[in-house]
Amino acid sequence: MERANVITIKGKPLTLLGRELKVGDRAPEFTLLDNSLSAVKLSDSRGKARLLSVVPSLDMDVCSIQTRTFNNKAAELSERAAFYTISADLPYAQSRFTRAHKIDRVQTLSDYRDNSFGNEYGLLIKELRLLARAVLVVDKDDRITHLQIVPDVATEPNYTAALKALKEAVG
Repeated sequence: MERANVITIKGKPLTLLGRELKVGDRAPEFTLLDNSLSAVKLSDSRGKARLLSVVPSLDMDVCSIQTRTFNNKAAELSERAAFYTISADLPYAQSRFTRAHKIDRVQTLSDYRDNSFGNEYGLLIKELRLLARAVLVVDKDDRITHLQIVPDVATEPNYTAALKALKEAVG
């Protein structure tokens, strides 16, 4: 499935691949790789609220800012919520980034192998084979309670709305 005119990069239209998810939908299961090449599934954190911060590449300034912002905010909620940053970067690049920026509360996960997350969540950019910038909150019952696909990949998400939704999901 292709969806045009959902996002841009600096005004240039891009096409998203995969199905369109909405608030209230069940979050699809995923299997991604962590920095040590171990498989991580959404169901591994069942029982917790989850914040999925999706970025095109940690090497982009805006992606770095987004990841560092959520890492800082995770301190107050990390016991009751799981924080993930998901990109198509290689796990080795993600590991290098987390060490360089002291990311210790957000787990970075890679969708580089088969873009299954991007397709299942409707966030794979056809033209770039990268993920669109988005933030999702998934509650303890695996329901999506917040979903923002950022209209322009080069801009930051609405942190306030995402964190408010996460606090509500935590209870």
